[in-house]
Amino acid sequence: MPRFAANLSLMYTEHPFLERFGAAAADGFGGVEFLFPYEHTAAELRARLDANGLQQVLFNAPPGGANRADAASAWARGERGTACLPGREAEFRFGIALALEYAQALGCPRVHVMAGIAPADVEPARLQATYLANLRHAAGLAAPAGVELLIEPINTRDMPGYFLTHQAQAHAVREAVGSANLRVQMDLYHCQIMEGDLATKLRQYLPTGHVGHIQIAGVPERHEPDVGELNYPYLFEVIDALGYPGWIGCEYRPRGGMVSGATRAGLGWIPRG
Repeated sequence: MPRFAANLSLMYTEHPFLERFGAAAADGFGGVEFLFPYEHTAAELRARLDANGLQQVLFNAPPGGANRADAASAWARGERGTACLPGREAEFRFGIALALEYAQALGCPRVHVMAGIAPADVEPARLQATYLANLRHAAGLAAPAGVELLIEPINTRDMPGYFLTHQAQAHAVREAVGSANLRVQMDLYHCQIMEGDLATKLRQYLPTGHVGHIQIAGVPERHEPDVGELNYPYLFEVIDALGYPGWIGCEYRPRGGMVSGATRAGLGWIPRG
């Protein structure tokens, strides 16, 4: 059976952020992920993990910012990553160093590195060259720390202009970078919107060992996996049959919103037994 990790940025929003760890543990989750940790100290986050017996399985490197304050507010300002952006290499390197600092403090084995929004006035070849160079540098820093870096194709409906959009593109980037600790984050929500044919793609990519993390959500509304057009029970059987050993992040917005108990009320989709 897959191991599911609660995404605390999207789930349990009826609670203040630091209280979401306990709520997830109470509902049986053994792992958690979230978008960004930078509004909180690593020490207070680690205390929440330890108090609730949770494993931090994933978070994102800063989507922008050349100092801690800017890194903490970058997402709210509309930043969506700097890895492919020429001229922002110093900012990217600061963000990777900060992410690795948090990863080591939290015992988190993987960090997602966001590519960024492709500027319309920059040649794609230059964006690609910048992206590969930045990923090589970041992977070189992460390897001695025992941290795996992930890149994730994201759909252009939710994030127009995002540089990395398809599974084949991500796997080609991974191969071009050539770092053993760079893998692909396969979000089935984004993949369904951009490509579809999910069972075939799982069978294509999971056996390679190059998929480091899977995420799920219902399509198209991004609610619970039992809402929408995807047959997740079947996909979970495919994932199990392929022997995927990693976590599956539940990166969805509960349909009940921020009403008390909304997240727990929507957990009936989780396979039991």
